[in-house]
Amino acid sequence: MTEIIQILFFFLIIVPSSILHEYAHAWAADQLGDPTARHMGRLTLNPLAHIDVWGTIILPLFLLFSTGGRFLFAYAKPVPYNPYNLSNRRWGPALVAVAGPAANLLLAVVFSLIIIRLIPITLAITLFGQVLSLIVYANVLLAIFNLVPIPPLDGSKILFAFLPSHSTQLQENLERYGTLILIGFLFFGFGLIMPIVRFVFGLLIG
Repeated sequence: MTEIIQILFFFLIIVPSSILHEYAHAWAADQLGDPTARHMGRLTLNPLAHIDVWGTIILPLFLLFSTGGRFLFAYAKPVPYNPYNLSNRRWGPALVAVAGPAANLLLAVVFSLIIIRLIPITLAITLFGQVLSLIVYANVLLAIFNLVPIPPLDGSKILFAFLPSHSTQLQENLERYGTLILIGFLFFGFGLIMPIVRFVFGLLIG
């Protein structure tokens, strides 16, 4: 498979994977007692409900052409939820947050099992096998990236759940400057997570 086909497939894979990620957030919040996402029509796999013009279309296309496909990233419209409606005020936000990466990892595991268990070796090296590998890789990348503890990523909600109650000032500062920190991370620190991505990917596809 040529490089340009790999790039296009990755783009077509990472957008639906981002939508699944947001659906998982909506499902988790609903299960924990907050119907906000359901009432706003976000508890659905319909892509139209989750597409963010900037994050799902413009940003990935810009990265596709500006980096020559070396770096691709996309995100769907964040799912709204009211933490005060959650049955568990302390751990509820963390559970809602972890649902997104968990959904991506689950999808990666499912497709890795298809590759390992169901596809003959001769077929695994063809276009079909490589596309399935890209699905695994894209979802591992999304899961690991979103677990980075920088607001507004999911990892920050998980981090906040473990911080002591008197650390509210730290949380407020992180949330206030989170976007700037995240931009800096994308440009200068993204490579730090790639060994983890490759390690998990290697574990899944053997």
